[in-house]
Amino acid sequence: MEQARAPAGTADSHSIRCPCCREAVEGLTALDRATRALRTAEHPDTRSLANRVINAVRAEVRLGALLTLNDPGHDLRIVESAAAKVLRRAADTVPGTRTASCRLSPSKGGHIAHVVALTVAAKLDKPLREQAEAVRQAVLHAAEHVLGLAVTTVDVNVNAVLEPSRVPGTRSELSDR
Repeated sequence: MEQARAPAGTADSHSIRCPCCREAVEGLTALDRATRALRTAEHPDTRSLANRVINAVRAEVRLGALLTLNDPGHDLRIVESAAAKVLRRAADTVPGTRTASCRLSPSKGGHIAHVVALTVAAKLDKPLREQAEAVRQAVLHAAEHVLGLAVTTVDVNVNAVLEPSRVPGTRSELSDR
């Protein structure tokens, strides 16, 4: 909270470079402004002010845990929500699948390695094992090469079936004529 109230330019070098720290300070600054306004207002609009405070707190909570990246020489981290977004996009590159959710949790026995749990919807035009394996490989590749995140396991749970799309020129489209 002290950094949120400190004059501009007085933050330490880590806080200036680290996007997570900058975002946290910005959120705390907004929260500090809202609470100061509440204390100094003669007739505060409590509903509006309460909504501002609640929104600031919710924004901080949604980020998720900080995950340590697999770079022993540096103390690099990424918020869980950002990593999950990248991994969902990677899974969505597999034809015939659409990702519903992605969760990351620490792997047993280490703080650097992680387990990814995905929930996807899939078309039934290929065997589900093949599709799940393709999703697994896409996620492992993105985790390692895009994020630098050590992942030990990718669990893929298919919970819905996607209807095949009717693409002009496909056999089903031609047989309907």
